[in-house]
This record gives sequence, structure tokens and C-alpha cells, in this order.
Amino acid sequence: MIAALYVQTGGCYFGLPEVDPWDEQRDARLYAGPFPVVAHPPCERWGKYWYGGAICHRNGTRKIKGDDGGCFAAALAAVRTYGGVLEHPRDSAAWRAHGLLTPPYHGGWVAAGDNIGWTCCVDQGHYGHRAAKGTWLYAAGISTLPSLTWGRSAARAHVSEMSRSYLAKRRSPAPVEFLGKRERAATPPAFRDLLLSIARSAVGVAKGRARA
Repeated sequence: MIAALYVQTGGCYFGLPEVDPWDEQRDARLYAGPFPVVAHPPCERWGKYWYGGAICHRNGTRKIKGDDGGCFAAALAAVRTYGGVLEHPRDSAAWRAHGLLTPPYHGGWVAAGDNIGWTCCVDQGHYGHRAAKGTWLYAAGISTLPSLTWGRSAARAHVSEMSRSYLAKRRSPAPVEFLGKRERAATPPAFRDLLLSIARSAVGVAKGRARA
């Protein structure tokens, strides 16, 4: 059994054999084992627009960086305690805030700097997402870490003509911003299966560290 933490209600982790999905209603911060985990803690307060975006900036309602109600800390503790893998967007400020080393963009597993886990950078675009969606992983208690499809993927998100014009003016390579919120956050089935396979290889943090 794998516990899938902080997942979308009715999303790709629901209805799978031997997967116990924890959505917002169940509150994954309360997870107390004993199974290995795949964790997708919320990222809004750790990313580029942690303050809430332009509207919040203008009206004086800026959010607090890292104020996620303790979700990331709880997810990290679960991976360290029960084994498994945690996923967050590339360049997440949570890594530095929790003392983790940032992985190289070109890929490959490296020690996370906490004497427990390993971290890497991988694009979900290699696994079916319509945008590149650079992602950082943190894994602990895994017997052997898999080799992933490393390097940058081509962003394949469909954008409207208006979005293309806006991108041209901004000279921005990030069409992922123009996907709907749910699709932007969704995990492609192939990437989900990869994360589940990593978690299923957990041997327990106390039994020894993974081999990269």
C-alpha cells in the first residue's frame, strides 16, 4: 500500500489498487503511517508568485512566503519517516527553507544535504504533461533510485492566439501559465506511475539510504 498525500479529489490517484489517496478533506498533515508515501504538498506559497500575484500586490493583501499551514514540513517528515518521494515545482523556495540542497537542472540524483534523502530535477513534459513543468523530487528510504528522462523537455502546452501574442510581448518561454489551474497542477498518469514505483521500492529510512 502507498499513501498518496495532498492529491486532487477524484484525481489520478483515486481508484487505483493499493493506493490510499489523501485529499484536502482528509488533511494529509495528519498522516501517521505506516505506508510509504508519494507527497504533493501545495506549492502556492513557495513558488514565483508566493505573494499571491499582481492583484494581491496592488490591494495590499500580499501572502506570506512559505505560509502553507505546515503542509510541506509534514510531507517532508512523512517521506523521511516512512520512505517514499515528495514532488514540488522546480525552484521551490521550500528546499532552501528546509535545508535541502538544490539539484542540478540537467538531472541526476544528488544527496539532499540532510544525510537522509536524495533530490533531482526532472521535467514532467517527458511523461505526458502538455508543458515542460520542471519538477524537483526528494526521495528517502528507497532501495535503488531509478534513472529518469533527464534534461529539458519541449513545452507542448496549447495556447490561444491571444496568449501567443502576450508571450511574444513578454518574450516568455512559459506557456504553462496559460493552462487551466487544474490541468497545470495535474500529475500525468505516466509520472504518477513513476512516483508510485519509487515509493513501492521503499525499504524504510532506518534500514539504510538509497543507492543512486
